Formats: sequence, structure tokens, C-alpha cells
Amino acid sequence: MAIFNLRINGKQHEVDVDPDTPMLWVLRDHLSLVGTKYGCGIAQCGACTVHLDGVAARSCSIPISTVADKTITTIEGLSEDGDHPLQKAWIEHDVPQCGYCQAGQIMNAAALLKDNPSPTDADIDAAMNGNICRCGTYLRIKAAIKTAAGELS
Repeated sequence: MAIFNLRINGKQHEVDVDPDTPMLWVLRDHLSLVGTKYGCGIAQCGACTVHLDGVAARSCSIPISTVADKTITTIEGLSEDGDHPLQKAWIEHDVPQCGYCQAGQIMNAAALLKDNPSPTDADIDAAMNGNICRCGTYLRIKAAIKTAAGELS
């Protein structure tokens, strides 16, 4: 066990965990930030996507020992009031069905729009590739990203 000081969603947190513990489990089990979901455990589905220093990352496969000096943002930290343009566009386009993958989808899309505020369809497809939605809401996800991009530009 080791003590790690983490900056998550603008707040400092101290956790005493095994250095090999995946960040996902620290977020969920030790800090009760349960918006980030467990999907596959091998960084293939995207349900666990968070931002590390503003870059989308799969938290299920990243040991907590490697992120102590980084700024971590979870879906809870994207917007205090749930009014981020992506969150509003997700509602406007009725994106979620079961909703399980949506936090990861939104976090990945937020990283895309941060780097490319006016993405093309091809840009969206490339950036969102690998974020799996078992309900198949991909067309609504793309429409929501385009709407949010319009709000951000």
C-alpha cells in the first residue's frame, strides 16, 4: 500500500492503495466517483474514459501510481451543473438508451472537441472509434457531438 495525492475534478484527494490498482477502482471504490463505469477491463470499450491532463484515457488499465502528477477529470467534473454543451446535446438528441456507456462517450467527445472544435464526420468517427455502445446509438452520438461543436464555436 502507498499513499497517493490526486487532483480530481479540481479537488485534492489522498488515497492509500496498492500502486498497481487501476485508476478506475480508485475512483469508484475509494472516492465514490461512480460515473466512470467498468466495461471490459482491458481498455477496449471506452466506458471507463476519463481525462488525464485533458486527454481521453481508459482508466481501467492505468495504474494509480502513474497518474499522481496529472490532473484527472471524470464525468462528475465535466460540469458542476450538467450543463456542458455535450451533456445538453446528449439530452436534446435523446442519445442514451441504457446509458451505461454514455459517460465514457461524453468524456471522449469532450476531448475531441477540446482539440478540434469543428470536427468533420470523419474526425468524429476516428475519435469515437473504440467507444462501444451496445444499444447502437452511434448516429445520435454523432449528431449530439455536431450540435455541441456548434455551441462551442
